[in-house]
Amino acid sequence: MRNVKVLQYQPSDKHLWDSFVLDSNQQTFLFQRGFMDYHSDRFSDFSLMIYMDDKLIALLPANKVGNELHSHQGLTYGGIICNFRLKSEEVIVIFKAILQFLNQSKIEKLHIKELPFIYLDSPINNPFSYLYFKVSAQLYRMDMHSVVKPTSLNYSRSRKNGIKRAEKHDLIVEETDDFSAFWNEILIPNLDNKHDVKPVHSLDEIQLLKSRFPQQIRQFNVLHEGKIVAGTTIFDTKNVAHSQYISGNKDKNTLGSLDFLHRFLLQNVFADKSYFNFGISHLEQGQLINEGLMYWKEGFGAHSVTQGFYTIDTNKHGLLEDIFV
Repeated sequence: MRNVKVLQYQPSDKHLWDSFVLDSNQQTFLFQRGFMDYHSDRFSDFSLMIYMDDKLIALLPANKVGNELHSHQGLTYGGIICNFRLKSEEVIVIFKAILQFLNQSKIEKLHIKELPFIYLDSPINNPFSYLYFKVSAQLYRMDMHSVVKPTSLNYSRSRKNGIKRAEKHDLIVEETDDFSAFWNEILIPNLDNKHDVKPVHSLDEIQLLKSRFPQQIRQFNVLHEGKIVAGTTIFDTKNVAHSQYISGNKDKNTLGSLDFLHRFLLQNVFADKSYFNFGISHLEQGQLINEGLMYWKEGFGAHSVTQGFYTIDTNKHGLLEDIFV
């Protein structure tokens, strides 16, 4: 019988946590504590560390709300972080142990936010969908990320025309460590005018994260006659470049600024990535799709990759008994 124990993360575990993340199958800096903890004032961290025979073998980035545990709500994606070398039997034991621990801790529900397979070093060892089925997990949301392989670009006529307009206007793309122009002149006004919301990250927060992850968080601006007209903030992970924010001024269609920017990124900056993720085009928790936004993304050859959101009753851990015959 394997000795499995589940412990709550403590700040003293930071080095061990980060080292495990860097050696896991889920290659993304968002799971490192320097990213997770920047908004610790907003979330009650209840991340878990799972040991088997006294060896750390899995993590669950999470926060607690009342008697429910969430895949960390400050992250785009989540789920259980495992070592790729684990056998399916071991993953089942881990998952059961987590549910038992939560149930014993009076936490009634676990909300899991999937990590899209494009972020996995090897997507073939990913038995979690089967486990969600076994414990009768409830699918309560499904997102679609628009994803393209930089080696398989296929521009639509509209995107090609936008690029031609940009070239006629002599637009240029520059990378910068200063996010202030994009945030204050483009992103904040656009989100306020169109959706009456603010960026998830304040300017101070994105600059802080940039200082912690200087190679992974990158800002690209489009300039017309020396003035910023568009930009994108990229979260650069091992296999995926993800546009965290994309925005242009009112002349973006006339200038072709966003078409020009993303052609540059796909062909010049991130051509060696396995995937470029334009992100989701959803409204109202996945119930509606911004058709125009998805159309624009698919104009680069992007296709949809799904991300499921599940709710699991922790008392269902008994359903993982006697699976093997």
